[in-house]
Amino acid sequence: MKLDNVFKKTRLPKRKGQTAADTRGPEVPEGLVRKCNMCKAAIIAEDVRKGSYICPKCGGYFRMHAYRRIESVADEGTFEEWDRGLSTKNPLQFKGYTEKVAALQEKTGLDEAVTTGRACIGGEETALAVCDGRFLMASMGEVVGEKITRAVERATQEELPLIVFACSGGARMQEGIVSLMQMAKTSAALKRHSDAGLLYITVLTDPTTGGVTASFAMLGDIILAEPNALIGFAGPRVIGQTIGQKLPKGFQRSEFLLEHGFIDQIVERPRMKETLSRLLKLHRDRGIQMLRSSGEMRQSLKIPAGLDKAKAWERVTASRQKDRPVGKDYIEALFTEFTEFHGDRYFGDDQAIVGGVARFRGMPVTVIAQEKGRDTKENIRRNFGMPSPDGYRKALRLMKQAERFHRPVICFVDTPGAFCGVEAEERGQGEAIARNLYEMSALKTPILSVVIGEGGSGGALAMATADEVWMLENSVYSILSPEGFASILWKDSAKAQEAAEVMKLTAGDLYALGVVERVLPEPLWFTVQDIHAVTDLMGNWMEEFLERYVSMDSDALTQHRYDRFRNM
Repeated sequence: MKLDNVFKKTRLPKRKGQTAADTRGPEVPEGLVRKCNMCKAAIIAEDVRKGSYICPKCGGYFRMHAYRRIESVADEGTFEEWDRGLSTKNPLQFKGYTEKVAALQEKTGLDEAVTTGRACIGGEETALAVCDGRFLMASMGEVVGEKITRAVERATQEELPLIVFACSGGARMQEGIVSLMQMAKTSAALKRHSDAGLLYITVLTDPTTGGVTASFAMLGDIILAEPNALIGFAGPRVIGQTIGQKLPKGFQRSEFLLEHGFIDQIVERPRMKETLSRLLKLHRDRGIQMLRSSGEMRQSLKIPAGLDKAKAWERVTASRQKDRPVGKDYIEALFTEFTEFHGDRYFGDDQAIVGGVARFRGMPVTVIAQEKGRDTKENIRRNFGMPSPDGYRKALRLMKQAERFHRPVICFVDTPGAFCGVEAEERGQGEAIARNLYEMSALKTPILSVVIGEGGSGGALAMATADEVWMLENSVYSILSPEGFASILWKDSAKAQEAAEVMKLTAGDLYALGVVERVLPEPLWFTVQDIHAVTDLMGNWMEEFLERYVSMDSDALTQHRYDRFRNM
């Protein structure tokens, strides 16, 4: 494989006394040393080939040819190519287009800008489509659209997951409106694949723009991206010229899209195969038979004795304890293979909500946690656990994804309340919470919510419309904070301690009222060092929960959830 399109040729520096001819001597074979287009450093071409086509000097990513990409992720010898040989018809009779396509076919050895087929990744069978930027910048014309659509249809028929590596300059200008129609065609095929309950993963590489971004590239159940890839609809040059403004640094790069909620993860190229393999396995495995019991004696305790001894305000204070375990601590203690997903696909990635897929004792689950942070810096970044509308929409996106793939949902609730800033109202905080209640009430997969700290008002309920709600012994769950309650009813926030007593917000109070099903005992001064004293029992109870609810018919499940709230 020649790398002339990736690297610029360079000569070795001339030493004192050497002639120009000496610098091109036999000790350096032609093509061995190249110049990186990004950092301009002289590098060994073979080092780049062995290093996932990443510059060893600057870490910049070079564009990979389709077959090299397939070699990097597919198990050796498993790739079976589909639909090779489809020919472009030049629908607009565009002058010189047929000759250009023929020349590129001769130069690249490709029939078109995408290669499709079947392969195994870490032993998991999948359909695969890989775009190749050497062929008219992987623009999407009729043949590209047809090959991708056929791959989607075959994946649907054979009940295979689908992975697409996107790289494109957009719709192919030489094919005009015919190219535009491929956007609708590929999207329609993907809708049928989705309706069949099958997994679709897209990997966005540099660049992914135009009509490809506005169709199959952004429709993945899971959207991954390589670092620093250019991703956008209109290119930055077009945007800059149109609006006459200087664009921000990093605009339309992978990191920009992650921050703004449009991709799930940025995955470095050397980790791509392992990441895809893990995701394929997590989505293949389903059902209660995956549960592996810890073998420990299960405790049937539902409410610890003497729970009412502490005063309500003491419980409030304990729930706000600075070194109390937070959501990610429970994720690390209870689950394996946790893979975090980011973003609401609309506006942003709220750091107050952490969510993704994981295994619980072997069984794939979706885990979502309201996250306060472990120190002051992280608390600020996570807005002290007060989610924005983007956070609730991210949580709902993950729940709906769990429903499609029949994964139970486990939520950890810990928030003073939903964020009430101006921007939250501008983006529809009330609508976001209402939508969660609406959708969760009928979600066709089990939902368990555990209040691990503060359960503040609708901000907590938006993640606790569940089949069962549990509370830790020193957690609280209420209509609003005691301070707010006292301010509204008594016009005096200083009466917060008195308010806590009358609000019935402790775990014991709520268990007596029938609002929660179980209360987990916890140490008197609960820190992350003691977390297994709580999670060992919690894990056993979770296993009981899953054994009961996963086997339920979906109609019976949603009726049970409806009745739970209907009877309150």
